[in-house]
Amino acid sequence: MANLRDIRNRISSINNTKQITKAMKMVAAAKLRKAQMRMRDNRPYAAKIREVASRLVSGSGTSSPLLRKPDEIGNVLFLVVGSDRGLCGAFNNNLFKVIEQRIREEYASYKKSGNLDLICIGKKAEAYFKKRNYSVKESYPGFFDNLDYMEAVQIMGHVIQDFVEENYDEVHLAYNEFKSVISQRRIVEKILPIEPESLASVDQKEKLSGSIDYIYEPGADEILRKLLPRYLNVRLWSALLESNASEQGARMAAMDNATENAKELEEELRLKYNQARQSAITTEISEIVSGAQALKDA
Repeated sequence: MANLRDIRNRISSINNTKQITKAMKMVAAAKLRKAQMRMRDNRPYAAKIREVASRLVSGSGTSSPLLRKPDEIGNVLFLVVGSDRGLCGAFNNNLFKVIEQRIREEYASYKKSGNLDLICIGKKAEAYFKKRNYSVKESYPGFFDNLDYMEAVQIMGHVIQDFVEENYDEVHLAYNEFKSVISQRRIVEKILPIEPESLASVDQKEKLSGSIDYIYEPGADEILRKLLPRYLNVRLWSALLESNASEQGARMAAMDNATENAKELEEELRLKYNQARQSAITTEISEIVSGAQALKDA
């Protein structure tokens, strides 16, 4: 009977877990819808500001500190966008492994010499890289509790200032790009210095090839001075929105899988419980019959 009691307790525990994972899936689904709306609303603006920046940079002979290409790479910064919470499958680890692979292949000497720093957005990114002895210059835990554009502007403002002051010669942005509820694309891209050829897509390059002479007022230099920092702000904000939607999608999928696994395990345990119960009943009946037969023979 102790065995039956243990199985009953396990079934009850698994059923409670199933209810929790089911509720978490529903919460993630609601957050995903909101995150997708913000992400989709931002995409047209991000694409247009990128197109305008591309046209300005390629169509004028102007220069900007953010276009500076150093003769030698001295210090490198990685801006890593993770998550604040777990229970979202391999959402964080897949991205972090891609970052580590990039560092091993291209920046291992910088890490060894202490010329590679990280800025981590999200608790998971900070915990992962600090544990592996990376130089985490700044961290922003709890950032996704209240996702705010002005906080993203402040972070990018510090990055831009460090680049202009030549504290860093390259800045890379790493995040999860939202593809679907069950699919994310790991992105690790260089955002500073801004490379003119990376601004425009293939279609935009074809449009730009058609020579249209624009007159800029108050002037290309002045416009670029204000536009390029705003472009970088929007680029970081887009990465944060993409990562937030990806996280909710990954959590929704993970909780759905956990709920299904709990259902299967509960069914297996119920089968074992019924088998054990049947075996216990059969044993008791056999003992009763044997006892009655013994008394009759006596």
